[in-house]
Amino acid sequence: MNNDMALVREYAAHDSEEAFATLVSRHVGLVHSVALRQTSDPHQAEEIVQTVFIILASKAGSLDSKTILPGWLYRTTNYVSAAALKIKRRRERREQEAYMQAMTEEAQIDSTWEQLSPLLDGAMMQLREDDRDVLLLRFFQDKNFKEVGDALGVEERAAQKRVARALEKLRAIFGKRGVTSTTAALTGAISANSVQAAPVALAKAVTAVAIAKGATASTSTLTLIKGALKIMAWTKAKTAVVAGVAVILAIGTTTVMVRHLEHSSRARLDPTPANEGAFQRESMQRVNQGKQWGLAFRLFARDHGGQLPTSIAQLKSYAPGVSDLNWEIVSGGNLDSIGDPGKTILMRNKKPRQSPAGRFYQEYVFADGSVQHDSRPDDDFAALEKERGYLVHPAKN
Repeated sequence: MNNDMALVREYAAHDSEEAFATLVSRHVGLVHSVALRQTSDPHQAEEIVQTVFIILASKAGSLDSKTILPGWLYRTTNYVSAAALKIKRRRERREQEAYMQAMTEEAQIDSTWEQLSPLLDGAMMQLREDDRDVLLLRFFQDKNFKEVGDALGVEERAAQKRVARALEKLRAIFGKRGVTSTTAALTGAISANSVQAAPVALAKAVTAVAIAKGATASTSTLTLIKGALKIMAWTKAKTAVVAGVAVILAIGTTTVMVRHLEHSSRARLDPTPANEGAFQRESMQRVNQGKQWGLAFRLFARDHGGQLPTSIAQLKSYAPGVSDLNWEIVSGGNLDSIGDPGKTILMRNKKPRQSPAGRFYQEYVFADGSVQHDSRPDDDFAALEKERGYLVHPAKN
């Protein structure tokens, strides 16, 4: 033991690397073993070993000549290990708190998006074009305020104000549909979910067909082009139907999906993840159906002096391939005479559906072309319609 302290004094007096290397070689096994038992982490144990010997080097000149060095190293290793574990616990707690906060925010965004998703495009199309453009640039294209300002030809501060005003208008539209949200949750949900990556091969295929001006396009695509161009021309003369432009683009991708709805059961399914997923997919399909029906109403009204259809059979030619088993018409008369199109129901499901989780759901098509996906703990949707001020327009005007 005296030899240990002789080496310590040699190092303290002459900065002898050889003396200190001998001490480390002699006692590193003891220090490492204690550190490893305390932490169960090889990397952290090595850091503790380094720390202990750094402390020894700094205190070498103050150690009493009677010091039992293995005992001093043992105590110091335990102290350093305790400090390391305390720091680790604090770090883990902070990381856990940050993780939980992130998960909570993500859950809030997911919950908000679940409510917004069926309504987003209809709500966006109700905005003025300049308001819609600033939101598309800021949240759909993830541009900063300077980039938005550059695109609009205005200063960054002016762009920020325009985005804030447009966002409040959008939030107000959602509020009329019964969806309340904070600005942060709304922007977070839209930014995270509004634009998803397209299939890798799609851009190449679209480019080839588009450059050829549609010469190689399928018959169904050519038919869709003609229909879309008619609607685009119509919107210039009658801006009230501008929401229909976006809806027609969904026809090609939703027709196949909605065919499966004819076979969906109205009985409540067991609350399993698979059944809940199937129910959510069916809900989205019905929302897509509703968008197509909303467009069909406008096309019918355009061709019949503003008059709305009195039966679904009259709509079928405007919405080919869309199942009518789940829907009923509840309003009639003239489309132009409807005072509050955002609250007036044109169509709704014949019966509400119960999800595996137990809640009841109903879809509505409104006179402004928007679709609402509403839910209640029971199937009394008459009460919900009264509470939210939904209207029915008389068939005779």
